Amino acid sequence: MGHYSELLKTSGVARVVAAQLTARFPQGMLALVFLLHIEQRTGSYAAAGLMLAATSVGQATAGPLMSRMMGRVGMRTVLGTTVSVCVAATAAIAWVPMSVPWYVVVGLLVGITTPPVQPAVRTIYPKMVNASQLTPLYSLDAAVQEVIWVIGPVVAAFLATGLGTVWALLLTMLLTVGGGAWFISCPELGRVRIPRSKRRFGAVLTRPPIMLATVVGFLLIAACAAIEAGVVSAFGHGSPVSGFVLAAFSTGSLIGGFAFGHKQISPWSTARRSLIIFLGMALATLFLNAPWLAVTLFIAGLGIAPVLTVISAIVSSNVKFADTAEAFGWLGTGELIGAALGSATAGFLIDSEGPTGALWAAAGFAFFTCLVPTLARRWHPDLRGRDVSPVPDTEPIPMTPS
Repeated sequence: MGHYSELLKTSGVARVVAAQLTARFPQGMLALVFLLHIEQRTGSYAAAGLMLAATSVGQATAGPLMSRMMGRVGMRTVLGTTVSVCVAATAAIAWVPMSVPWYVVVGLLVGITTPPVQPAVRTIYPKMVNASQLTPLYSLDAAVQEVIWVIGPVVAAFLATGLGTVWALLLTMLLTVGGGAWFISCPELGRVRIPRSKRRFGAVLTRPPIMLATVVGFLLIAACAAIEAGVVSAFGHGSPVSGFVLAAFSTGSLIGGFAFGHKQISPWSTARRSLIIFLGMALATLFLNAPWLAVTLFIAGLGIAPVLTVISAIVSSNVKFADTAEAFGWLGTGELIGAALGSATAGFLIDSEGPTGALWAAAGFAFFTCLVPTLARRWHPDLRGRDVSPVPDTEPIPMTPS
């Protein structure tokens, strides 16, 4: 833990990590609250699912574009605008009665204007710490985000069932505004200016390491989404057993992030860390009982944050600084598509095979999460002893004749 205690003593690190965690916390709540709220308003889970799908599509398509815009008009402008519109759209869903098509349209708007906090913070990290601290900082970021996915749904369920879905949505709006304002006001955000990219939109994906990181992130999150669907279907949404098992999964990720995330990154790092995930998920398919799932998913979780650390380091070290935000935006898009595909695949298999089918789907996605970086290791950068900061932006300097 010495790596992280020293890191948190660095000026601004604790503040920025806490601010971005607060700003992103509603992302762990909104899916469940929207599901319950729209079902109550329309009487249809299908309508709620349609709106959630529209929200995910909006996030996936707008993420890279909003991230790229930060290099054109500034991070604070993009973040301030998206926070304002996203909160207004969420307020409309909370208080304005609508037909299902309008819920879908407004849900799409919520997705499009989801504040790009994660790309922004991962863009400024290299400017906040020295080269030796950057990988541990990415590891810390990957580990603490588990708080969003462990505590967020619990808070959402408690408020939505105890006080009502409108109160739960109100909390998400307050956190979005408060956390967003805190993050935007951080001095570190004002000290970093993202240069305008000179490359065409999407060109970063033509770099093999960036595509590798995006595909690995896609497969990893698909596996995690399938696991969540399988556990919930096995024990039920309202059962504390589901929460216990998924908390063990996230706790494993939290511990794995602190224990292994700071290790140096070789061409085999992603495959080795993914192997832990695959072994844990494969073992989970053997028995469908809570203690066994808690133990095996805890083991699988030990590899989650370390793999996320690697793919963040790959992206950071293989693009120019002007393209960093867009590259992280594409990484987020891949993860969102993975979450949708993992949930959908698990849903079909749950209908036909029961909860075990979802666990098999998760193990399959985890297998490919390990296989892809193994086969593509020639494109996996060797970052041992290397600076993982973005490539500096350079341009010709006009010279005047003397």
